[in-house]
Amino acid sequence: MSIPENTRPLTGPAPRLKAPAGATDCHVHVFLPGFEAQPGGPQIAELATVENYRALQQWLGLDRVVLTQPNAYQTDNRALLTALDQLGPDVARAIAVVTPETTQAELKQWHDQGVRGARIMQLPGGAVGIDRMLAVEQVIREMDWHLMVQFNGRDLSQYLDELHKIEGRYIIDHIGKFMDPVPADDVRVDEILRLLDKGNAWFKVCGAYETSLTGGPDFADVAPLAKRVIEHAPERILWGSNWPHVGVQRSQYPSDVEQLDVLLDWADEPTRQKILVDNPAALYGF
Repeated sequence: MSIPENTRPLTGPAPRLKAPAGATDCHVHVFLPGFEAQPGGPQIAELATVENYRALQQWLGLDRVVLTQPNAYQTDNRALLTALDQLGPDVARAIAVVTPETTQAELKQWHDQGVRGARIMQLPGGAVGIDRMLAVEQVIREMDWHLMVQFNGRDLSQYLDELHKIEGRYIIDHIGKFMDPVPADDVRVDEILRLLDKGNAWFKVCGAYETSLTGGPDFADVAPLAKRVIEHAPERILWGSNWPHVGVQRSQYPSDVEQLDVLLDWADEPTRQKILVDNPAALYGF
């Protein structure tokens, strides 16, 4: 099969936020030529290459990146590893899909290439769900990797016991991904703060456009929740662009600049330094 070239915008007016040196985008997907979608995952509408992302990176003023294995590739991490090699260890890390059957030899090879975590996706199209999360944690423990967990935050009560059982580090992805958004004082947000207070959980500000009903540039229905978590645990917050935004139709494609500029409203300058530079450096070893 032939996958079309990228037609998404890769340049434009500069963001209002001037990113500090070492700023890290902690959630990016790549789709490379020669790697096809796998059974169980969505199809690939367009390529999103390393060269494409480098252009976007320059546009937004970012320096480092964490690649996330896309659902389209399921358990086939070859494109992810290829992109890691192209980017280089000074500026790139990755989250792969790991199963309970993944060998330690594979993990060691992936670690040497820059992989630092395993993706758990409790949404349609995900390759490994929460039912296998604790088994995957056992597999990655020797490598001191973390889990990156995405679920519908409205269903948090179904997953809370399992999240509390995680002994290593893990990320609550996509602002908790409440579909639809909930108020900042919702009891499930209280539970997220309790998880963060245990000291092994992180929270990623990413993809507000996927859940917001009010939309950008302010994402007014998601902002109060995000601000509450950021204020509560600024040393545990990460940020990601979620480029190339494959979870929404092209007619709803968000502004890449808005994804960064939202931090101007959600965090003060010292906190933005933590979110964009210090926190990812601590978690990913930059």
